[in-house]
Amino acid sequence: MKLKKRKKRSRLRGARTCGWGFRKKHKGHGEKGGFGMAGTGKRAKHKKLKALMIAREKGFENYFGKRGFTSASTKKKKEKVINLRDIARNYGSSGKIELKGYKILGEGKGFKAEIHAKEASKSAIEKMEKEGGKIILNF
Repeated sequence: MKLKKRKKRSRLRGARTCGWGFRKKHKGHGEKGGFGMAGTGKRAKHKKLKALMIAREKGFENYFGKRGFTSASTKKKKEKVINLRDIARNYGSSGKIELKGYKILGEGKGFKAEIHAKEASKSAIEKMEKEGGKIILNF
């Protein structure tokens, strides 16, 4: 019969991992894969079910990957636009102002100046003409 059981501490002397198995398993936060839903990508096996459950609760069919395409109607507009208010603030409200490739929008007040631009809204043209300025469309 054994009289004294050997302590765990003495059995682990010289052991590299101290009972945690593979060395990386007990190194800080290495096995977590980040905080929250971070690390729930294509190959992260842990958290996958949790991610799917959360996605379904929010009404998404699938949490992983991208699907579909962006139609022409939902694409972001790439044309450059600027309001009369911003032109007056940035370029001054007199003289000749060249804005190549811009569309002038009518938010703000008109002023006495000659603006050269690609496009302009009806309201912008009306406001400028009312105050004695003009918008020339030529670019």
